[in-house]
Amino acid sequence: MDVSGRHEEDGEYLMVAAAVHAVVGATAPRSVEGMGFATDRSPPTFENVARLVADAVADLPAPPDGPVVAERGEFYEEPEWEVAPFFDTEFKYVESIAQRETVQAAHHAAYAARKLLL
Repeated sequence: MDVSGRHEEDGEYLMVAAAVHAVVGATAPRSVEGMGFATDRSPPTFENVARLVADAVADLPAPPDGPVVAERGEFYEEPEWEVAPFFDTEFKYVESIAQRETVQAAHHAAYAARKLLL
């Protein structure tokens, strides 16, 4: 998952979260099973970002059968145990190349969706 738009523009915020449900191998995603999106115009606090991401994960066509994975910076480097309660599945920070590639796909999706909404 990834969030785009955590900065103020013209006195407003527009955050867009993208969740990518992917089947991954050791070094690369094997397939994308679905994508979910959510938007929020609230200031980017830890709680607002976490709820936004939870909404994007809930928007996936099917619940993920694995963990929600993110870069540490998405949640202001809070420990995993602080982030995990926002999700119905396991949460962890990126640990493999394949997970990093999937997060990168979510980054592109969130950025593109945000550009469409501006």
